Amino acid sequence: MRPGPSSERAVILAASERDAAKTAHLIKEAGYYANICGDLAELQREIESGAGLAIIADEVIRHADVADLARWLNEQPSWSDFPIVLMSEGGGPQRNPDAARLGRELGNVTFIERPFHPTTLISLVAAAVRGRRRQYQTRAILEDLTESEGLLQTALNAGHLGALEVHLPDFALEASPACKRFFGRGASESFTYQDLLDAVHPDDRARRTEIVEHTLRTGEDYRIEYRNIWRDGTKHWVDVRARAVRRPDGSIKSLVGVCSDITARKIAEIEREALLAQLAAERTALAELTATLEHRVEQRTADLMKEVAARERAQEQLRHAQKMEAIGQLTGGVAHDFNNLLMAVMGNLDLLRKRMPEDPRLQRLVDGALQGAERGASLTQRLLAFARQQDLRVVPVDLGALVRDMSNLLERSLGPRFTLRLTIPGGLPLGCVDTNQLELAILNLAINARDAMPDGGAIEIRLATSQARGDPSLQPGTYLKLSVIDTGTGMAPDVLKRAIEPFFSSKPVGKGTGLGLSMVHGLAVQLGGALQLSSAVGKGTTATLVLPVATSAPELADAAPLAQKVKRSAVILFVDDDPLIAMSTIEMLEDLGHRVIGASSALHALDILRSDQPIDLMMTDHMMPGMSGIELAAASRQIRPALPVLLATGYAELPDGIQVDLPRLAKPYHQDQLRERLDQILGQGVERPEDTLSTSLRA
Repeated sequence: MRPGPSSERAVILAASERDAAKTAHLIKEAGYYANICGDLAELQREIESGAGLAIIADEVIRHADVADLARWLNEQPSWSDFPIVLMSEGGGPQRNPDAARLGRELGNVTFIERPFHPTTLISLVAAAVRGRRRQYQTRAILEDLTESEGLLQTALNAGHLGALEVHLPDFALEASPACKRFFGRGASESFTYQDLLDAVHPDDRARRTEIVEHTLRTGEDYRIEYRNIWRDGTKHWVDVRARAVRRPDGSIKSLVGVCSDITARKIAEIEREALLAQLAAERTALAELTATLEHRVEQRTADLMKEVAARERAQEQLRHAQKMEAIGQLTGGVAHDFNNLLMAVMGNLDLLRKRMPEDPRLQRLVDGALQGAERGASLTQRLLAFARQQDLRVVPVDLGALVRDMSNLLERSLGPRFTLRLTIPGGLPLGCVDTNQLELAILNLAINARDAMPDGGAIEIRLATSQARGDPSLQPGTYLKLSVIDTGTGMAPDVLKRAIEPFFSSKPVGKGTGLGLSMVHGLAVQLGGALQLSSAVGKGTTATLVLPVATSAPELADAAPLAQKVKRSAVILFVDDDPLIAMSTIEMLEDLGHRVIGASSALHALDILRSDQPIDLMMTDHMMPGMSGIELAAASRQIRPALPVLLATGYAELPDGIQVDLPRLAKPYHQDQLRERLDQILGQGVERPEDTLSTSLRA
């Protein structure tokens, strides 16, 4: 077994090569792994590189300086307690002072007196390996906990929430910096439960005390909104929610919860209530006027109420839009990072499959891992669609012809119990869409309609034109509406409200990812349109894609040139700041026969370009610190104008206002896809619009 962070091998330091070889033979014969070390320094290097245990003859280290080894053992992380088996001729620590001293210095030491029976040694090795495995498991649990704590803190920060915990029965308060800030305290200031009580507004103290006592008495969730007074005299509102954590005996151990500052919302509510009170007063006063004025008063009151309702709807729409935008940004960032991880996984698996022995079982395992990685790539593509960060190829398309061409695929997907009806009038304008992504969206909507009709039925796809006026989600103008209509179970209002949120699904567990509608919504918004949903329980659902109309005719596609095989080994400058992706891609490039020069940053790459080093092509990531791949490509034109550049990117994260016509390779990619793209560029060359690139970046 090779060294590594989870190695279980035994490293052996014996008095002679014969003793070491005999000990290693016994261990390997029992089914474990063993490596022989020549001296104490080599033993320490092997331990530090990863091992399960060490077997040491005491005469080798009895008079040696073990300070460095002892220092490493003392500095182990909390999860680790590296086991050592010490072979001694003078007995254990009770009879042998040297053994006792080594035991104190080396920590987790088990003594075995020579001569010993092989079964005793193997038993000790087995126990040490089992203990080391448990340590590795503890490390994995600690890493998971650390990651979970980080995700929780990110969620709290994203929601502008503070965290608090009240320990019972002495009411000791732990509060996060955000929670302290909501009570007017600094992050480093002391903030006790009594400080919290003193800050509560006098008019709200009795109500708060009553709710706290009710929670402690019944165990129900604690939820309250109240005012608190800061030390500068200003009044602020907080929303506090907590849940009881119980001990094994059922008693309440603590209250754990979150708090948020709702001052702005409360002020808005107070202003609204004041406005409503004013309207009520006006209505009462106007009721005392003559009958000729009564109708006018009623009309005016109704108008004002409509304005208030419209304002509330606008505020709710704004809050929802901000929420979805925040979720989209977070989703896009996570998907981009996940794409990078998948890139390293898929690249290494491609290389592993080519180098592993002809073993059908290993082949199945690698193929299964590749399929899992590809499913992960499909998942990230849906997440990027929701986040509106996927790379689209938008062209003018006849939507009627597209839907008719899909009819056979849709009928096969729906099954024999469903009838597909197409309502496509003639003379429709062309839509401005990405054909592949739109086909996937239509298929998603049709399958959702099928799943909503367990007893079968008819599904209609309808096309029509529409004018947008006064819709805040659409620019004024002409649009095409593509509607998928079913007569299935429908959705309740609360489900309809959350339908496009990622990972939200009303289907049973295992029947859906919750990404279908979110992907369709993201595609529609990225194209400049919208997804409109209407539904009623028991009456079915209508999902309408509002798509922009094309302003130009479709271009005739030129015959795609056939990629030529590269006849020579190319010198490729590869630029990526992620060491995992760099290692995987460089291995794939070298496996294809190319010579690779690696650069970990754009500045490093520019230094290489300024040298006399021959380079046939530069392949670069886009999202890098300091200088992006697009900026690196522009800078490379000043040094080597004829150098081809291949841009590898996880999603369409190019800034607004930059138009770039560089060959791209979407992450994650297989080695075959990398080979084909390189053959196209190196075999035939690609157009490099230097003027367009540099002008766009200057703009």
